[in-house]
Amino acid sequence: MANTKSAAKAARQAKSRAVHNKYYAKTMRNAVRDIKNVKDKKEAEAQFPKVCSLIDKLAKVNVIHKNKAANIKSGVAKHINALA
Repeated sequence: MANTKSAAKAARQAKSRAVHNKYYAKTMRNAVRDIKNVKDKKEAEAQFPKVCSLIDKLAKVNVIHKNKAANIKSGVAKHINALA
C-alpha cells in the first residue's frame, strides 16, 4: 500500500499506463505478424511504411525500446526483401 498521496497517484497512473502500453504493443505485434504473413511482395511493400511508422511512434513514447524497434523493422525489411 502506498504511504503518501503522491505514491498512491503514481501507482494509479502506472496501472493505467500499463494497460495503454500493453494495447499498443499488442497492436504492433499483430501488425508485424500480418505483414510477415503476406505472400505478395508489392502488398507487403505497401504496408511497410505504415508498420514502420507505428513502430517508430511506440519507440518515441517508450512503449518499446528504440533498439527493439530497429530490430523489428530490420526483420520485417529482410522478410520483404526475401519475398519473390
